[in-house]
Amino acid sequence: MNHLITESRNENTMQLDEMTILQALETMNNEDQKVPQQIKQVLPELTRVIEITTHQFKNGGRIIYMGAGTSGRLGVLDAAECVPTFNTTSNDFIGLIAGGQRAMTVAVEGAEDSQTLAEADLSHIHLTDKDVVIGLAASGSTPYVKAGLTYANELGAHTVAISCNVGSEIGQIAQIPIEVNVGPEVLTGSTRLKSGTAQKLILNMISTITMVGAGKVYGNLMVDVKASNDKLIDRSIRIVQDICDMSYEAAQELYTDADKNIKTAVVMYLCDISKIQAETKLRQNDYIIKQAIKD
Repeated sequence: MNHLITESRNENTMQLDEMTILQALETMNNEDQKVPQQIKQVLPELTRVIEITTHQFKNGGRIIYMGAGTSGRLGVLDAAECVPTFNTTSNDFIGLIAGGQRAMTVAVEGAEDSQTLAEADLSHIHLTDKDVVIGLAASGSTPYVKAGLTYANELGAHTVAISCNVGSEIGQIAQIPIEVNVGPEVLTGSTRLKSGTAQKLILNMISTITMVGAGKVYGNLMVDVKASNDKLIDRSIRIVQDICDMSYEAAQELYTDADKNIKTAVVMYLCDISKIQAETKLRQNDYIIKQAIKD
């Protein structure tokens, strides 16, 4: 592990325990600013990844994140957030973490070192060649992730590796490696810091832009948001209000008439058609509003 960037010591924090709180915060802040700068270097590779995830998702494929520890938790988090944000199902974006659900809150002994566990987890969700498996490992050497990517390759699935070491082991296994060199951590080896931030930012990009490509965004509005509480119902009505340029009360009535479906409400108004006609237009145009209103 000594040769890994993520395990090396940061020369800027050799006296971390002697710094004032303000000095420590300024140092951490300076280090954190390196993360987006390094992600910028891999945007061409991320573009390729998102072209694949968008195409596969629109054709029935799933986006599957695999990781252990912090990396695994970040994958589970991103997958879970897609459900309310984009009204996906729990089977569209899947987060797999070594050790299962229990590993979200406690360390599961030996889980990340298990190769058989990875294959079992992917087999359990019936992995197919339509799916995209994205392996997450700051070190790039986690056995659970390596085994998962290897198994996914064997089944013909698309594979991506996200790590914070250049020339990583998982990068050599995956079809597309995303390797972000954020440098040594402020606290040596604590990859929940810059490495975790880098992975979170990358996952934000993958899921968000994939969903834009899948037609779940109009302009920069979440038109497929799952209105599961009062706040989200209010947001949905305000989205209709914004797009259709009407009063809140009119938008609320339209939203109700559309069976609380933003896309249907918008197409009903912009095309001056019934709910059934709007639903048909959307279905015939892959549920993309801008295509439906031009049709």
